[in-house]
Amino acid sequence: MASMTHTSGELARELLIAGLPVTDRKLDVHGVSTAVLEGGEGPPIVLLQAEFGAVWMQVIPELVLTHRVITPDLPGLGASETSNERIDARGVLSWLGELIDRTCESPPVLVGKGPAGALAARFAVKHEGCVDRLVLVDSHGLARFRPPIGMMLGFLGVMLHPTKQGLERNFRKYCFVDAGHVGALLGERYEWMTTYALDRFRTASARSAMRHLMPWLSSPIPSADLHRITVPATLIWGRHDVGVPLHAAELASVRYGWPLHVIEDARDDPALEQPDAFLAALRAALTR
Repeated sequence: MASMTHTSGELARELLIAGLPVTDRKLDVHGVSTAVLEGGEGPPIVLLQAEFGAVWMQVIPELVLTHRVITPDLPGLGASETSNERIDARGVLSWLGELIDRTCESPPVLVGKGPAGALAARFAVKHEGCVDRLVLVDSHGLARFRPPIGMMLGFLGVMLHPTKQGLERNFRKYCFVDAGHVGALLGERYEWMTTYALDRFRTASARSAMRHLMPWLSSPIPSADLHRITVPATLIWGRHDVGVPLHAAELASVRYGWPLHVIEDARDDPALEQPDAFLAALRAALTR
């Protein structure tokens, strides 16, 4: 396999997407040049994440067999480019509403992972009629975000000085139970994913989005707001999540009556680490 050390981020993204059953296009959504991956036919399902759309690569091929899959890059992240004006909390909620209007013929299943799970939940609170059901995957917003100090320092270090060694160290310690297992599952895509992630960390737009959006996305959503969600909601959680431990999901499951599916041998990205188990849990959520 050829080394990706000097490969541009753009090429790494192209290689990540190549072979996936999706089209890649740009839409002007609420003033954001938004990168969107779309594929399949059927009821719409919108997959949200705070990295870039291709992180759903392990589950997209199965989901497009039954659903219209839409996975965008959030404003300022991935290949979604904002204008010179900074997008705020209200703006990103409006962006998501406009994206759904532009890409979904009916209210979609809204799936959000990590910080983007908090975005999905906040959107469901304010625009419940625009959502068919809600799936939160290792989501922020359900409790105070108190990651271990080593995790905070590790990711801050990668943001300030992006290196492959630093990113892979964080993968091993905080993102995956077994990074070698993930590498074997992804093959060449593992290196392309790492290369593209590093390229994004080096961009001013990604740093700005992380600085201005992540504190809001990681802050607790008032319990009274979460109680207002009446569409079917489901929690999917990696048993070994370090940043948002399983206990937070267990409390939310009891408090709001949301079914909880625990994915064994996974941290905060079960769709990458245990795709078969994740798909089984997601399909259970879709057939409630």
